[in-house]
Amino acid sequence: MIIPVYNEKKTLPKLLKKIEGVKSINKEIIIVDDGSEDSTRDFLKKVKDKYKVIFHEKNKGKGTAIRTGLKHATGDIVIIQDADLEYDPNDYNKLIKPIIEGKANVVYGSRRLQKQKEEYANIGFYIGGITINLIANILYPNLHITDEATCYKVFKADVIKNLNLKCKRFEFCPEVTAKLAKRKIKIMEIPISYHPRSVEEGKKINWKDGIEAIWTLLKYKFID
Repeated sequence: MIIPVYNEKKTLPKLLKKIEGVKSINKEIIIVDDGSEDSTRDFLKKVKDKYKVIFHEKNKGKGTAIRTGLKHATGDIVIIQDADLEYDPNDYNKLIKPIIEGKANVVYGSRRLQKQKEEYANIGFYIGGITINLIANILYPNLHITDEATCYKVFKADVIKNLNLKCKRFEFCPEVTAKLAKRKIKIMEIPISYHPRSVEEGKKINWKDGIEAIWTLLKYKFID
């Protein structure tokens, strides 16, 4: 799995404990520190013998961090994991199951399909996510997905490595979704749990990233 990290000292140790608690999966944990300016790097230097840790000397963006992680990934399945605690590693087993069983090459964990009460950081994030998802389905009619912006995206390793990703920041999600759709690679969705954090708690994405996501979906409709 690939964990892009930027200033996540408060949540990263707790997340890693949760990941380690999933004993049923053999895991290659790749952590890419994207130029953190808090004490995250100090923590990672202490655990770099336990995990595969790569340091960016300056902040380059989530997309760049994921692309760096892909260069070091040797496993058959790639899971993208944010460094906060919004998503639960206990969902890993059901997310990778369709790939292991040969039923899918790509699985998205959908927050919209969860049976529990839907949570979101604020109404702006909720409306933005719904809007981007709608635009994705309109531009790429073969998608039929409910949660384009989900963090939990799981791939057969060769699939994501062959997408020729160019993303630098949060446009990773729309770029990978657009390129999968253009290649007619079906995305299976599985319901997941979700516990959003607020901007005050460290959420980094904002409305400008929403605009960039829409532009990215449009751009890759016409180029590759």
